[in-house]
Amino acid sequence: MGARDILEIGTSNGYSTRWLADAVAPNGGTVTTVEMAPATLRMARENVAACGLGRYIEQVEGDAGQLLARSGDSSCDVLFLDSERTEYVGWWPDIRRVLIVDNATSHAAEMAPFMQAVAAEAGFSTALVTVGKGECVASREADMARYWAGWRER
Repeated sequence: MGARDILEIGTSNGYSTRWLADAVAPNGGTVTTVEMAPATLRMARENVAACGLGRYIEQVEGDAGQLLARSGDSSCDVLFLDSERTEYVGWWPDIRRVLIVDNATSHAAEMAPFMQAVAAEAGFSTALVTVGKGECVASREADMARYWAGWRER
């Protein structure tokens, strides 16, 4: 995609963060990752330090909803959601940009209200990528979701 700025909501142990940083590194980009749990963030900091991609990662401890409310639509190229799924619908007004949402098939019941909100939004194209636990991709660019819809796990 050529993304330079990725916002990750839900750092957990930093596994996805590492892959996202690897993707933005050739573009000189940055992954900003937000985690609320201090113990989880400490573990993620250790993992980020060990992966060698720390210069591409900014770790933020705090409430994702508050950060999203302060961020404009152009604050990132891609928003990766891997957090408290029940919060997604409430965050929808602040996350209308290119989205990749993890656990879309593994937690389908929890994701249903959010997926319905995205599907009801005029001007968004969506795709369900059946890799791992499933990724929902949503974008204002019609071709973006079509690209992902054709993606296969390699």
